[in-house]
Amino acid sequence: MLLQRDAQGQPIAIRRDDYAAPAYWIDTVDLTFDLDPAKTRVLNRMRLRRNPDVPTQPLRLDGDELNLARVLVDGQGATFRMEADQLVIDALPDAFDLEIFTTCCPVKNTKLMGLFVSEDTFFTQCEAEGFRRITYFLDRPDVMAMYTVTLRASKAAYPVLLSNGNLLEQGELPDGRHFAKWVDPFKKPAYLFALVAGKLVAREQRITARNGKAHLLQVYVRAGDLDKTEHAMNSLVNSVLWDEARFGLPLDLDRFMIVATSDFNMGAMENKGLNIFNTKYVLANQATATDADYSNIESVVGHEYFHNWSGDRVTCRDWFQLSLKEGLTVFRDQEFSQDLCADASARAVKRIEDVRVLRTAQFPEDAGPMAHPVRPDSYIEISNFYTVTIYEKGSEVVRMMQTLVGRKGFERGITLYFERFDGQAVTCDDFAQAIADANPDSDLARLLPQFKRWYSQAGTPRLAAQGHYDAAARSYTLSFTQSCPPTPGQATKEPFVLPVNLGLLAADGRALPLQREGESEATSGTRTVVLTEASEQIVFVNLDAEPVPSILRGFSAPVILDFDYSDAQLLTLLANDIDPFNRWEAGQRLALRSAVHAIAATSGAADASVLNDAYLEAMRSVLRDPALDAAFKELVLTLPSETYISEQLDVVDPQRVHTVREAMRAQLATALVADWEQAYEANQDTGAYSPDPLSSGRRALAGMALVNLCLAARISGDTVWPGKTLQRFKDAGNMTDRFNALHALVSSGHALAAPALARFHALFKNEALVIDKWFSLQAGAADRGGDILPLVKQLMKHPDFSIKNPNRARSVIFSYCSANPGAFHRPDASGYVWWSDRVIELDAINPQVAARLARALDRWSKLAEPYRSAAQEAIARVASRPDLSKDTHEVVTRALAA
Repeated sequence: MLLQRDAQGQPIAIRRDDYAAPAYWIDTVDLTFDLDPAKTRVLNRMRLRRNPDVPTQPLRLDGDELNLARVLVDGQGATFRMEADQLVIDALPDAFDLEIFTTCCPVKNTKLMGLFVSEDTFFTQCEAEGFRRITYFLDRPDVMAMYTVTLRASKAAYPVLLSNGNLLEQGELPDGRHFAKWVDPFKKPAYLFALVAGKLVAREQRITARNGKAHLLQVYVRAGDLDKTEHAMNSLVNSVLWDEARFGLPLDLDRFMIVATSDFNMGAMENKGLNIFNTKYVLANQATATDADYSNIESVVGHEYFHNWSGDRVTCRDWFQLSLKEGLTVFRDQEFSQDLCADASARAVKRIEDVRVLRTAQFPEDAGPMAHPVRPDSYIEISNFYTVTIYEKGSEVVRMMQTLVGRKGFERGITLYFERFDGQAVTCDDFAQAIADANPDSDLARLLPQFKRWYSQAGTPRLAAQGHYDAAARSYTLSFTQSCPPTPGQATKEPFVLPVNLGLLAADGRALPLQREGESEATSGTRTVVLTEASEQIVFVNLDAEPVPSILRGFSAPVILDFDYSDAQLLTLLANDIDPFNRWEAGQRLALRSAVHAIAATSGAADASVLNDAYLEAMRSVLRDPALDAAFKELVLTLPSETYISEQLDVVDPQRVHTVREAMRAQLATALVADWEQAYEANQDTGAYSPDPLSSGRRALAGMALVNLCLAARISGDTVWPGKTLQRFKDAGNMTDRFNALHALVSSGHALAAPALARFHALFKNEALVIDKWFSLQAGAADRGGDILPLVKQLMKHPDFSIKNPNRARSVIFSYCSANPGAFHRPDASGYVWWSDRVIELDAINPQVAARLARALDRWSKLAEPYRSAAQEAIARVASRPDLSKDTHEVVTRALAA
């Protein structure tokens, strides 16, 4: 759909304040599909009634790229008209039956929205507004109906026929055709509709839930992939059992189905009872999937299953409330993954990983032209608001609610929420009110109106803290000041509610008792203070010396903490803090401080000694500490990314940032060679493959050691470790070890990388997801003084590359433009020109993917010259296209306005 404009030529924006209830309700929907790739026939029979709370008006049904053949009202021919993409019918009775017959061409649907064909199989994707590409409908989330679906197709070509809910009937038809009839017993909005038809095989498992009810679980894939579905099935079983145990939410259907497709814009989709997944988040065995793949599958399977309640049973009133389901469900999948961890250390690692995503992806979004509140106020294309702000920041808002009411209190709130709103389309306010009402004596209930600013105000708050020790009074005062910078459309911000977890350490690392002024007794461990004012103070007493404050433990609020820690204080926290997050954070701050100082020092070549001896010795201590898990060591020793470093700067020279970080990598590699060797030897053998956190952590640390040893070897001219790494690559018994070795060779720029890449492709040329890794590794490789763009262009000409497949497009184009800043941001602007060509090319094929790629230059206005002007010119070139989709148009025009 092309961009729609008003009479003045301005893009038509949808505004939250303009929400109005629908003029009609749809009670039942009976759909019959005669499936054909070139011409699918859709018969839509609906029972509608007028909404008595809305003034009488015509019925307006949404449609997109449909061929309309027939419209009947109560069995009679109806008078209708077309206005843009809407079917409009006047003079309707208060209740009536409406029949609409349309056809569409799924095989030509490259947008992968609505009904489309992938490798001779029918799939659907209806969120957010894809159902209108299947039939004319009130395509909005607050219209919830009961669905009956009949699918008819060639039995030989499409032996499996699936839709939402429970299978009611199936049988044979003349001419080699067959049918299946599905009934969903729960009301749902159109965006949750799904159908799948094709040649598929299924892994099945029957389970008995805690409530005694039996269910059939099925994971459908193409023939040949069945051996890669065990982990997805185990994850689904664990999800069903966890949600019932943790929140008392049982599986409510006779069966629950997952289907995998390689052509999918999203990671997965939570259609009621029939989840459609990108193969990336279903298929895994030890030969083809890494530990990260296993972890992602567990998380995404959990996420989509948890939507069965938080999104399906209770859904969004309008798309501005998207975080109602997505933020809550991300929180639930994060809690699920943490609860599956066997120990506290593994839980801490998971928390750090989640925060790292937030800070490297969402914080820049908050600071850029696409900044928007967790509950946006307006949009031109809703697909552009499936963002890390809605998902990850929305999850942090839910997490703060749990902090304010406690774990048990939050569970009470969830119970009340579903009791109060089951079967309804509601708002973020409704959710927050339910959590507060279930905990009337909590800080959340007391502060709810102010807390809800997290939904309405965009931007990342900054929390400035200062400490003052009064030796005479034996007291320590922490002074806090919170602020939030302007964002598009919001010049001023009011104070947030900030739950801040904190503790105090002695200079020697001992945990100190916490006694606030006015309290009679001290407590140990971590205290939560709730900040609500622009400025306030917290006073701790009975302290014999100035403490080291450990602020924002567990990242208890999504803020940027400004505290002028000395290096000595950070080293104390790194070595001794009882909070794993702040131990990791201390190491990140030390590295970041060194990077920023080196970047500012000169515009010339980076000094080889960016990292000081104290930092290197601290990293050596981490590597050698037998009490620390390998996964935690790997996180601590991972330097801040180029993107995160850049976000700390007012003006960014991407090449300077890249040079400095590469110098840091080289220094860390060469200074700790003996320790990397020891770490590799201690962790290389993890026994029989298992993706559990302990084994995964050991493989991660061994892989990091190989990367550093190969890098050190390149600097010194040594050939031993590259040779060992190549042998490791050849002998590896699982994809994690094999890919870690390949990454070590590629990232160090060693000559052995070329034969290893060729061997890797030969081994896995028939495994699409593995070949995605092969493409991505090369397009994301560090640029070592040359220009990687010719290689990227060459990869796009590879026989295995197809720009129409979103996974493959992301593996090359996004890996270069979004994940490889040192190679993308070139002084000659060639990367930007190539980016604009790809955005335009993709926009004609798949606007959603194009709009995502367009965001690679969100932060162009921070760039130093000549990058800034060249990036602006590239964005303007895309924006000037008259045939641009509204998806991409919204992104680039907002970027230009920055």
